[in-house]
Amino acid sequence: MKVLQILPALHSGGVERGTVEFAAELVKRGHESIVISNGGPLVRQLEAQGSSHITVPVHRKSPASFGQIRPMRRLLQELKPDVVHVRSRMPAWITWLAWRGLPKANRPVVVSTFHGMYSVNPYSAIMAKADHIIAVSDCVRDYITRNFRVTESRLTVIQRGVDVDSFCNGQLDAQWQAELEREFPQFRGKRLIMMPGRISRWKGQLQFLDAMADIVHQQPDCHGIVVGGVEPGKDRFMQELEQRRRETGLTEHVTFMGQRSDMAELYLASALVCHMSTKPEPFGRTVTEALASGTPVVAFNRGGAAETLRACFPEGLVEPDNTRKFADAALRLLSNPTPPIQIPERFRLAAQTEATLAVYDRLLANRRA
Repeated sequence: MKVLQILPALHSGGVERGTVEFAAELVKRGHESIVISNGGPLVRQLEAQGSSHITVPVHRKSPASFGQIRPMRRLLQELKPDVVHVRSRMPAWITWLAWRGLPKANRPVVVSTFHGMYSVNPYSAIMAKADHIIAVSDCVRDYITRNFRVTESRLTVIQRGVDVDSFCNGQLDAQWQAELEREFPQFRGKRLIMMPGRISRWKGQLQFLDAMADIVHQQPDCHGIVVGGVEPGKDRFMQELEQRRRETGLTEHVTFMGQRSDMAELYLASALVCHMSTKPEPFGRTVTEALASGTPVVAFNRGGAAETLRACFPEGLVEPDNTRKFADAALRLLSNPTPPIQIPERFRLAAQTEATLAVYDRLLANRRA
C-alpha cells in the first residue's frame, strides 16, 4: 500500500511527531510511506526511518496557497497513492481541490484526522469531506458529531498512540544526568516538576507558575521546569511569563528550558509532570508519554488529557482551573509512592497503526467492490 500523508510542516508539535512515528510504522510493515509538508527539523528523522518527503508550501493560511492546487494534482498523478491522509485544514483544501480535478478512476481514497476542535465554519468543514474521518479522542468525536454533518459510518475514534517502549527505560543514564546538572546546576539536589508544551497562553504556563508558588512554599526542594520552544509571535508572552516568575518569587525555583530533544530522559528525571491547558486539548500526548515513563501526572479534568488519566492514573485528575487544588494534588503525589501505572492498548502506537490500517483497508476494499 502506498500512503501519502500531508500536513503543514514537520517541526516539534504532537501532530508532526505523530506523523513521523506513524510513517515509520508503515515502513516497518512493508508499506510505502510518503509525506508532503513545508519541511522542518523532523524531515531528517522521517527519511532516516525509510519514508520519502516532498517539500511543498502547503502551510500558509492564505489565499496564495491555492496556487498549490495544480502542483498537488500533478503530484497525485505522478505518485499514484492508494491513500491520502490529510492532517490539517489548509493542506486538506489544497488536496481536495486537486483530487476533485482527477478522473474518478484515478482518485485515491482520502482520510482526514481531526487533531483538534476546529472552529465551526466553512474553512474547517473541509476536514469532514474526506471519505473517512478519524477523531483522536472521544471528546473530539463528540465535537465532530455536534458541529459537522458526519454520519457514524464515516467516523472512527483512534487514540493517538505513543511508542510506549521508548519511554520505559526505567533508569536514567548517569552521564546524561551529569551533563544536565552541568548545564543547569540549579537542578542539583532538587525534585523536578515538569511542565511540557510549547510556549503558548492556552497551554497553561501562567497557571503552572501559580501552582509552583504554592508547591515550593511547602516543598522547597522542588524545582519547576518548563520544557517547550517559543513559537513565532509568542515572544511577548514569554516576556510575560518571565515577569510573572519574578513577581511570584520563583526566579530561583523555575527554569525555562526551551525546546529539548531528550524528552524521554526528562520524563524519567522528573518527580511529577503537569498538564494545565486552559481549554480542552484533543489528546494529551505528553500525559501518555510521562505515564509510560512511570512518572505521575496531575492534569485538569478536561479534554483528551483527562480521558488518558481516567484510564491510566485517575489519582492525578483535578478540578479545571483550580491552581490551589492542583498544587494540593501535586504535593499529595510527591509525598506518596507512585502506584504501578498501566497504559491500555488503545493508547499505544501499535494499536493506532493497526486501527488506521484497518480503516485504509476497508476504504480500498469498498473502492474495489
